[in-house]
Amino acid sequence: MIAHRLDGVAWPLLVYPAAIARPTPQAFEELFTRNRWPAAWRNGVFPFHHYHSNSHEVLGVYEGEVTVQFGGENGLSLTAKPGDVVVLPAGTAHKKLAARGALGVVGAYPEGSDPDTCRGVPQAALRISLPACDPVFGAAGPLFEHWK
Repeated sequence: MIAHRLDGVAWPLLVYPAAIARPTPQAFEELFTRNRWPAAWRNGVFPFHHYHSNSHEVLGVYEGEVTVQFGGENGLSLTAKPGDVVVLPAGTAHKKLAARGALGVVGAYPEGSDPDTCRGVPQAALRISLPACDPVFGAAGPLFEHWK
C-alpha cells in the first residue's frame, strides 16, 4: 500500500497495487461489498475535475490502464493498472487524463453513503467520518493507520 499526501485533502490518497491477482468486475464488487463499501458503478473516470464532498470513494481497475490526476491541476498524476485499487478520501478532486485499452473500473462508497458529485476542486479540506472498514482489508486494514 502506498499513501500519497495531497495539498488541500485531509487524509492521504491510498493506492493498493495489484490488490486482486485476477481482476474482474465481479471480483472487485465482491471484495468491496464484503468490506462494507457496496459496489455502486462500473465505468471509467470523468475527464473533468470532480469530487465527492460527503463521501469517500474507492476505484478498482479491472481492464485497461487509466492515468488520473488527483488533487487539482497541480496534483499527483497516477497510472492505475488492472488489479490496482485507489482509495480517495472525501474532497479529493480527480479527473481522467488518459486511458489505454478498453477501460473498466468499479467504483464504490462506504456503506450508508449517498455521494454527491461536485465539479472542480474543493476550496478547503473536507473531513467526514471514517468508514467502518478498509475497502480491501476490512476492519483492521491499513486505511486506519493513515486516516486518523
